[in-house]
Amino acid sequence: MHAETHRPPARSVVLLGSTGSIGTQALDVVAADPGRFEVVALAAGGAKVELLARQAAEFGVEAVAVADPAAVPALKEALAGHGVRPKVLAGPEGVAEAAAWRCDTVLNGITGALGLTSTLVALEAGRTLALANKESLIIGGPLVKRLAAPGQILPVDSEHSALQQCLWAAGPGVYDPSSVRRLVVTASGGPFRGRRREELTGVTPEMALAHPTWSMGPVITVNSATLVNKGLEVIEAHLLFDLGFDRIDVVVHPQSIIHSMVEYVDGSTMAQASPPDMRLPIALALGHPHRVPGAARGVDWTKAHTWTFEPLDDVAFPSVALARHVGTEGGTAPAVYNAANEVCVEAFLGGSLPFLAIVDTVAKVVEEHQVTAAESVDEVLAADAWARARAAELTAGQSR
Repeated sequence: MHAETHRPPARSVVLLGSTGSIGTQALDVVAADPGRFEVVALAAGGAKVELLARQAAEFGVEAVAVADPAAVPALKEALAGHGVRPKVLAGPEGVAEAAAWRCDTVLNGITGALGLTSTLVALEAGRTLALANKESLIIGGPLVKRLAAPGQILPVDSEHSALQQCLWAAGPGVYDPSSVRRLVVTASGGPFRGRRREELTGVTPEMALAHPTWSMGPVITVNSATLVNKGLEVIEAHLLFDLGFDRIDVVVHPQSIIHSMVEYVDGSTMAQASPPDMRLPIALALGHPHRVPGAARGVDWTKAHTWTFEPLDDVAFPSVALARHVGTEGGTAPAVYNAANEVCVEAFLGGSLPFLAIVDTVAKVVEEHQVTAAESVDEVLAADAWARARAAELTAGQSR
């Protein structure tokens, strides 16, 4: 008699940031494999109530949260229009309640520093955390690390998912940093790969938003153009895998097929390859420790491929070196880097800040900041608020 194919029991999932890019792709993963996942709660900012209500109806969730309380009346009307009446939660405390909702896995796809509270709440509730909101780990590093049990955080960033998969090649058992010589984080190089610093003076938002590989929200896309995103990922890799910044490299790989690599102490390098598709790392984090069949397409080995790798130009793109500096400083420094950048990106998108001034202004805010230990949420949020205010002062009156 043939043994039946093993199918893991359905995993219950709470999805934070359900109307954003990560959230909608996560729901694609869930819908593509009925019976593997059950979505029990959704949370979003509140700007897209019709989409949120449609998601709630399609997946039959128990609760829906919106960060903006003013969106509640429109949300309730939209839910009624779809014939469903889940519990409606409102405000930051409502999103936090959703993050602690009874489930197996919380996927935190909230954008920016706002995701910190949800990360801490989900970890404290003992949920497995599928983390797409890298900012919460970066700005709240000591707090998050103190709460997280080994293996409780599963990265959703394609680079960190790739690193995790490559680290599994070290063999069974607990991850041993001493077996690793270095982590190699790949970067597409963004839309301005190969340009010298002086060639970036006239960059417009439209140019910065034209990413050659990935389809993402505007802030993340601009972060990819400045490579601030890669700087954040270097800090995230340091925190996730407990390796010093001297053992984390960045290499430019414009084809975005190799998502990251791990070089072991014996000279062997493991690389994870797949066409760029966020549904793969999302499915891996939601389904862990099982892989989800058909989550994304694989590399077509019947066709010729050329994959290239180039060193990072730290003069044209100083954001990664700055991230190494703030990561080494630790404490509240990463929170200041992230917060100042968010303000500067908004100023650039609004036409009041030149492209090159984004990272230059972040560096000035970082330089002025008096670093503290980041021992509490209030301390982190105070540093975040100070950095935002100072960045707003520095960007006021500037123009492209």
